[in-house]
Amino acid sequence: MCGIAGWINLKEDLHKKKDIMSAMIDTLANRGPDASGIWCSNHVIFGHRRLIVVDPAGGGQPMIRKYGDKEYVITYNGELYNTPDLRKELEAKGHVFKTNSDTEVLLISFIEWGPKCVEYLNGIYAFGVWSEKDRSLFIARDRFGVKPLFYTLIGDSFLFASEIKALLANPLVKSEVGPKGLAEIFTLGPARTPGHGIFRNIYEVKPAHSIIYDQNGLREKRYWKLESKPHTDSIEETIEKVRDMVIDAVNRQLVADVPLCTFLSGGLDSSIISALTAKAFKAKNKQLHTFSIDYVDNELYFKPSLFQPNPDAPWVKRLSEELETCHHYVRFDTPQIVNALTDAVKAKDLPGMADIESSLWLFCKEVKKEAVVSLSGECADEIFGGYPWFYNAEMLNANTFPWARSVKERISILAPDILQDINGEDYVNQRYLNTLAEVPQLDGENEAEKRRREIMYLNIEWFMATLLDRKDRMSMAAGLEVRVPFCDHRIVEYLWNIPWEIKFLDQREKGLLRRAFKGILPDDVLYRKKSPYPKTHNPAYLRAVKEWLQNILNDSSSPLLKIINRERVQEILDSDGAAFGVPWFGQLMTGPQLFAYLIQVDIWLREYKVALV
Repeated sequence: MCGIAGWINLKEDLHKKKDIMSAMIDTLANRGPDASGIWCSNHVIFGHRRLIVVDPAGGGQPMIRKYGDKEYVITYNGELYNTPDLRKELEAKGHVFKTNSDTEVLLISFIEWGPKCVEYLNGIYAFGVWSEKDRSLFIARDRFGVKPLFYTLIGDSFLFASEIKALLANPLVKSEVGPKGLAEIFTLGPARTPGHGIFRNIYEVKPAHSIIYDQNGLREKRYWKLESKPHTDSIEETIEKVRDMVIDAVNRQLVADVPLCTFLSGGLDSSIISALTAKAFKAKNKQLHTFSIDYVDNELYFKPSLFQPNPDAPWVKRLSEELETCHHYVRFDTPQIVNALTDAVKAKDLPGMADIESSLWLFCKEVKKEAVVSLSGECADEIFGGYPWFYNAEMLNANTFPWARSVKERISILAPDILQDINGEDYVNQRYLNTLAEVPQLDGENEAEKRRREIMYLNIEWFMATLLDRKDRMSMAAGLEVRVPFCDHRIVEYLWNIPWEIKFLDQREKGLLRRAFKGILPDDVLYRKKSPYPKTHNPAYLRAVKEWLQNILNDSSSPLLKIINRERVQEILDSDGAAFGVPWFGQLMTGPQLFAYLIQVDIWLREYKVALV
């Protein structure tokens, strides 16, 4: 994985701007700690930071290839999982390869197919290709936005980069946030509207979208979308196909010239990934390394709930012994995850999921000491129906995003003038309705099935995107590449049309997935109740974030005070979060995480010197 950046100005010679590009890619050093490169022509500069995973000698970037009188240059972040298939097809068309890297395969795919090359790709990617003779830029992002890509158009300059911080390192780009950006932070955050970059004039290339920028301006295109059609496979055929597709996705994603491991929580999804990876490793007489995260004294303070019914630790031990992996137990204490709230903001360029993100950043730093690549179970819940809002009637039928039903409570913490500027409830409702309008409907589908299709689409476009963004930004800030086999677009396309009665086999959430891996996982693990990414239950964490937030409220210089209703926040703080009443986001961001989120907003405003406009 890598960090990329580009600067195009068709009216100015950019040769003298290399130092600015160096500053831009320096901000991405954590994404690519192993090498860096800059390529410059009259009207374009490409920058690259590299994390070496495949072909150390041949995969350097920016990569240049000449065909006849045409020259093409690529800067690329990602991993293609169908590289051998593409390479074979391109060789049959007469192309000759100089390296074993997927970068070269991607560049030659563009040379052969042009903008349509993205339709051939299976993988996670964000990249830019410059065609020197045509003076044309093509940038694209993978189907689910696993890899980030932001851009801005200022005057005659078009700039793109893996992360917002790289754009802000260019003097042309201002750290300014308007009412819509604040609406995103306070009514939807830590989720973001697809395409929204929060900062004024900064945008995100949407998942499954590409952009061409040339003398005719900017043209954006969606190159892939889900299609609704009747599911005709029997239950047994469906189970078999799901199993085969997941196995294929995992095996494709085991390619690496560096140490590879898996995350293991003892839950269904990570256990499937770890079991399949362990089997592949054993076939090569290798032992898989697995990693789990926990918190000091969590066993003393854990309380079961609907959304977190039991702790992970006993199940991690059960699975690691069953799979004969070399397991690494990673534990963090309260001061570590509190202090890392700042690091998490810097990694993401935005406030995030509080201790859930700060602990993930710490965890990835520990994993990186032993491995460069990891596989993770992300995305299974969104496509197999693992969340309560797929089957809990109240959540299923909530006329809003089911993981963010607290809009009235959210806006109650805002200052009156900010509240008036953002029009919070209307803002959220419009985003919700706009997304529903995109759902590809199936004629003749009953209302219950139609609603679950809507919920699944909302999950893919919003909730899954938030979790993927979290995983990429925290892992890449540690120089660790995390792959997500359940996010293979072939699996998602197939699951999209499977009716709920099959997904909910045996009247269990993710019943289809459980059936598909019966015999591969032990039954007790296979039918364990879903448990999400763990958070700390130690009351010391609540005390720590309360004290920090209280200090912010008492600091007259805090930029947060210009945005919030101080009295209302103080009321919530004094009640340990009970006065807020509902989770801030999802089901795990309760009182302590709400306080940490507001702390992260304060950190963000200070660290990024945000100007409110």
